[in-house]
Amino acid sequence: MKITKELLKEKGACADGYRDFLKEYPVDKYPDGVEYQELLDCCAEKNFSYGSWLLGKFGKTDEVRKIGGDLIAEKGIIFAGQLEAKGCIKAGWGIEAGDGIEAGDGIEAGDGIEAGEGIKAGHGINAGYGIKAGWGIEAGWGINAGYGINAGDGIKAGWGIEAGWGIRASGGINAGNGIEVGGGIKAYYGIKAGDGIKARYGIEAGWGIEAGDGIEAGCEYGIY
Repeated sequence: MKITKELLKEKGACADGYRDFLKEYPVDKYPDGVEYQELLDCCAEKNFSYGSWLLGKFGKTDEVRKIGGDLIAEKGIIFAGQLEAKGCIKAGWGIEAGDGIEAGDGIEAGDGIEAGEGIKAGHGINAGYGIKAGWGIEAGWGINAGYGINAGDGIKAGWGIEAGWGIRASGGINAGNGIEVGGGIKAYYGIKAGDGIKARYGIEAGWGIEAGDGIEAGCEYGIY
């Protein structure tokens, strides 16, 4: 799919984004526009804020990027399809995929990690900002986010789960060790931890809540 200036205008691109597009891809050199993924790669490399906007407006593709070893980017990664690496996936800024993200080792981003479908790592998942998945989030080791964690399905970690803000899952939440958040915890199904569960705000589960150690919510909030 080719992205043109006319298509960007039609989708309601902001003035800054439209100007950056014309600067990077002048009409005289790119009369037919630029390939969708090439534009996303440019946004990731130059940290253009509208990379996420583009992915939201034009959606995911069926393309799969498979890496036999590690996928490491000094800056960001924005891919419209499925990201897969036998080793780790690591970016200095954010990691975003229209489809799923899967790594045999860990997944790490200086900013946020977001996938249209699931996020899965053989080792840990670590983000300086938030972690968001349209489907589930699963890690063989721990899951750590500077902001919140949000999953369209369940969240599962072999070790602990920590978030600077809250955790929300449309499925269950399961941690081999403890769960600790700076906000609240909400799961459509159950919440289970091998150690303790601690939240600054409330803890809510559609089914039961189970912890090997204590369960603690903010003093003005409850456990449901």
